[in-house]
Formats: sequence, C-alpha cells, structure tokens
Amino acid sequence: MPRKVSTPQPASRDASFVAIDFETADRGRDSACSVGLVRVEQGRIVRREHRLIRPPREYFEFDWLHGITWERVEKEPAFRDVWTELQDVIEGVECFAAHNAMFDRGVLEACCDTAGLRRPPQPFVCSMRLARKSLGIFPTKLSNVCTVLGIPLNHHDALSDAEACALIILAARKAGG
Repeated sequence: MPRKVSTPQPASRDASFVAIDFETADRGRDSACSVGLVRVEQGRIVRREHRLIRPPREYFEFDWLHGITWERVEKEPAFRDVWTELQDVIEGVECFAAHNAMFDRGVLEACCDTAGLRRPPQPFVCSMRLARKSLGIFPTKLSNVCTVLGIPLNHHDALSDAEACALIILAARKAGG
C-alpha cells in the first residue's frame, strides 16, 4: 500500500531536506533515466547533483519531453549504482521534497524495488501542495509556480526541476506556510 505524501513542511524551518526530481523513459515507474537532487540545510542550498541513469528497458516514450534517449544513457550506470553513489547527499535529511511528490516518490520506490534496494524511510513533502496551500498559487504546474515566484526553470531537466522545488519550499517557509 503506498504511503501518503505530506502537505506540511519539515518539522522546523531549518530542517534539512533534499528536493528530488526524476525524468522517466517510459510509463513504468522503474524507468528513471535522470535524477536531480538539491540538498538544503538551514534554509540554504548547499549541494546540487545530477545523474543520468540507464533504465531497465531500451524503450523511450518521453524523449520528446526531456530530450534523453537510449543512446545517451546506454553506457550510464543503472539506478542501483547511481543511488548508492548518491547516499551521502541524502544522509541525515529529515525529508524529501518534490513537485507532485506522489510521482517522484513512486519512481524512487519502484526503482529501489527493481534494484533490490531498501526504500528510503524519509517522508515526502509536496511543493505543489505547498504552492496551493501556503502561497495561494493556482494553477500549480511547476512552470506556473516558477513564473509567479520568478524562479528560473529549464523544465524537464531533473536538476532544474529539483532546484525549483527547493526554492518553492523555501518561499513557502518564508511566507510562514
């Protein structure tokens, strides 16, 4: 049974979190082909990481959206190796944040399951829900929220999307959401 995605922010205003965004190759949640991570500590971005991932299938349905093709990732490491390499980025954080967190959480859990890895125990906070609830922004597509808040965005680039999510969370904190 899937776990719920949290609407509230992390426990304290200075809580550390990692904003995460995945791009997928196909409709399978285990088909991550790119991941962006942005670590926030004490209200500041302290680290940015991006990795390409070789998904478990060669079929790419969403290359038109994000520009990633099988040829670009066929020699990249699989999710298991990428996630293992990125453990120091998520170590000690209170939660993950994602825009439309149900999607990114589902991708992370499916990729962990396929790779035989333990799912991270941290809860997820959804910047899309926070944009609605704390900032009163509608519609809440990432591009719309970024336009309202003046956040630069190269949409469907995993690192740009993760950084935008982190900045939305910080804006919501600043607004007292």
